[in-house]
Amino acid sequence: MTLHLPQGPYEPRATPLDLAPAGAPLASRTVFSAAHVVADPYADVTPDSPAAVDWDATLAFRRHLWSHGLGVAEAMDTAQRGMGLDWAGAEELIRRSAAEAKSVGGRIACGVGTDQLPPGPATLAEVRAAYEEQLAVVEESGAQAVLMASRALAAAAKGPQDYLDTYAHLLRQATEPVVLHWLGPMFDPALEGYWGSTDLDLATDTFLQVIGEHPDKVDGIKMSLLDADREIDVRRRLPGGVRCYTGDDFNYPELIAGDDRGFSHALLGIFDPLGPLAAHAVRVLDTGDTQGFRALLDPTVELSRHLFRAPTRYYKTGVVFLAWLAGHQDHFTMVGGLQSARSVPHLAKAYELADRLGLFPDPELAESRMRAFLTVNGGTR
Repeated sequence: MTLHLPQGPYEPRATPLDLAPAGAPLASRTVFSAAHVVADPYADVTPDSPAAVDWDATLAFRRHLWSHGLGVAEAMDTAQRGMGLDWAGAEELIRRSAAEAKSVGGRIACGVGTDQLPPGPATLAEVRAAYEEQLAVVEESGAQAVLMASRALAAAAKGPQDYLDTYAHLLRQATEPVVLHWLGPMFDPALEGYWGSTDLDLATDTFLQVIGEHPDKVDGIKMSLLDADREIDVRRRLPGGVRCYTGDDFNYPELIAGDDRGFSHALLGIFDPLGPLAAHAVRVLDTGDTQGFRALLDPTVELSRHLFRAPTRYYKTGVVFLAWLAGHQDHFTMVGGLQSARSVPHLAKAYELADRLGLFPDPELAESRMRAFLTVNGGTR
């Protein structure tokens, strides 16, 4: 039956994409999906209230990702860190998810930041102490640590040396190798000039200096700059044994596929809605079939670029919308009321692109929910 979307009439597909059941563990690439949190739709909260999380649904979604062989990148920006989920909520999320990962044998890495600091200026000593507090929580949970970019450090640092000193201190504290996360200002405007310069060449040099001085404490880097050429350049300059985890939601197929000089692993928000398809594609890549891998993932880029279009930081809204349509949760309510951050036409286009890819396990359910969404939010035409 025709569905009348804002962009025009659309005939939904009747069957999902036919994927082989999850099989052997992923071998050729280490792949994390940065997972979203599910809000409690019946909590009596406002956008300024602490996050009210539906823990059962949130952990069930992580089990869904683990069941396909993906790792979970927990308490990252996809989980609305700094956009509705405060440190108290993130700490509970880390502890719960790490315990769940242990029970099912799933891989997990968790974000370490400084978002428990009060609003306003912080000293470098306070920034270091905040990082240390969160690092201790992640390490005590048994998860791998991802040192996220810090708004407080961006505001406090006077230049590259402050970054070098801060990260050197933190890496000395870490008991196991960590992932360093460079999140660009398209994801968070407060991170403009990270690593001590708005000149990306100079910032890159500082970033690489941190790694070069502590290669034994860095498992890998996650670059989220949406700049494939820069990522390729950086990964070619990494010390031996340090991995590059792409965070480029615009160019991930080519970066993961790689070239004769290397490849990227993955830590991606787009692998939240693409989880089963992404895992299947990597298993194809495990056989050496790069062309087959690209044939599966290349068609998903249009959806990803749509979800992550500017203002990029609101991509979470589309991710959660697709999770609702796919049946992973019973509602489209987000922490901090962020379900209102994208327009009806934007979300309708996300539905169409996802449906064309066959991402919905139950296309009829997705169509029914899309109709209900249009009726409530757009009225009838």
